[in-house]
Amino acid sequence: MNNRILYISLLILLMFSSCVPTQDLIYLQKKDGEATSTINEIKIKPYRLQVNDIISINIKAKDSRLVEMFSTSSGQSQQVASIESLYFNGYTIDDHGNIRIPIIGEMNILGTTIEETRNKIETELLSKYFQKEAGIFVTVKLAGFRYTINGEVSSTGTKILYQERVNILEAIANSGDITVIGDRKDVKVIRQFPQGAETFSIDLTDSRATQSPAFYLQPNDYIYVKPLKQKTWGTGKTGIESLGTIITLLSLATTTYLLLKN
Repeated sequence: MNNRILYISLLILLMFSSCVPTQDLIYLQKKDGEATSTINEIKIKPYRLQVNDIISINIKAKDSRLVEMFSTSSGQSQQVASIESLYFNGYTIDDHGNIRIPIIGEMNILGTTIEETRNKIETELLSKYFQKEAGIFVTVKLAGFRYTINGEVSSTGTKILYQERVNILEAIANSGDITVIGDRKDVKVIRQFPQGAETFSIDLTDSRATQSPAFYLQPNDYIYVKPLKQKTWGTGKTGIESLGTIITLLSLATTTYLLLKN
């Protein structure tokens, strides 16, 4: 009798220890001791352009014929130009950090921000090729916000969002969310800088994740969501799945015992 109770207790313990706890699935929880109404300033460093980035440059003037050669949209409006067309007609930063612009020629923009690049182009045009009266207006944008996500998410791969600012929760939602067996407490973000790469770890179950330097992504970030131990054990994500696994193992053990006994 005592052995039977011991076996049942062990089975129940195994079943519940193999399940994924609810607190491991909820985003941005308030932890013990955290203030309930704090507002923290979020400081986001501007993205600095890197090799192989593609940018679109749109130059306008009072007389549109003066700036037709600068168009990167190949007959399309700038608003509907696809990422494919921008790949062929946009300005790609080469291995030396340069882009080639009609009339201006090569310009080095490696490590500059989008705003600094815009000012640089506008200054060059006004100082050498156009009068102030021409009404030159320059717009510079990245060809979409690109990031790569891998691991325990519903849809892996390289994604592109057409917005200037993206946080990690938006990126994950755009990838179909983290699976039940994905580790939300230790999501890795690998960020490329001109001088190298840096890896960040962020706990998405903690509301203080919004203060992490990895909460707001930068273009070309790589996100990796590792699996929980439950996937390695293979015992199931829920109590029902774990119970099914235990019943299967017991049935197998009973069958093996009876065959050996006979």
